[in-house]
Amino acid sequence: MLALPLAGRRVLVTRAVRQAGKLSDALRALGAEPVEVPVLEIAPPADLAPLDRALRSLDSYDWLILTSANTVRSLVERAIALSRPLDKISGLKVAAVGEATASAARQAGLSVALVPEMYIAEALVESLVDQSAGKKILLVRAKNARNVIPDALRATGAMVDVVDAYRNILPAAAPELLRAALEKGIDAATFTSSSSVTHLADAARAAGIAFPFAGVRAVSIGPITSQTLRELGWEPAAEANPSDISGLSVAVQSLWAIDA
Repeated sequence: MLALPLAGRRVLVTRAVRQAGKLSDALRALGAEPVEVPVLEIAPPADLAPLDRALRSLDSYDWLILTSANTVRSLVERAIALSRPLDKISGLKVAAVGEATASAARQAGLSVALVPEMYIAEALVESLVDQSAGKKILLVRAKNARNVIPDALRATGAMVDVVDAYRNILPAAAPELLRAALEKGIDAATFTSSSSVTHLADAARAAGIAFPFAGVRAVSIGPITSQTLRELGWEPAAEANPSDISGLSVAVQSLWAIDA
């Protein structure tokens, strides 16, 4: 019987607790031992008023842009709190950055009109730019996200409102969990967003651990996450293509396929 391709490898999973399972399961199926150290915790915005106003006037927009599955979940939770069901909004076109986001939106009762071929903000802008002039657009996203989408669409003459659906915070347990994981040894670390990179760096700093981690290979979900890794001095050993969880697990596998 052939050994699984990642047998004996310990792979760091940095996703939030409720999101880690899919990646961990994919790695486990390849023989790896997923080591979950959540460095992201989803919290509501400090001020919910802008999100509430946007939800109450959702039917006044031509487009709703959703940037992650976390965005969708946060939007749905707030819509329920306001008794403003999303599936009752008519005439609203929805654009989603990636199939996971689109799937979450559909489950919430939204009809998704646009998903770019590449799951990054720049690709969404390219897909939407010809349809945005003079349109009223609502962009719902995480706090402190990049301004690629609103800046580009406003340049076409679109009216773009931006509201925060949630913010990412560092879980209190992350530094100690990270210390324990590294003491046992890690072969590779996976990153599903720029926030996962910066938050892991913050956790390492809090634990007194040098970042990047010596001898650990970084695997990125896509070009923007790779860019953030490079900015922090960690050259990715592999990058997912496509930029999703399945692509990320294949990228991890490729590390040792190259060695073989």
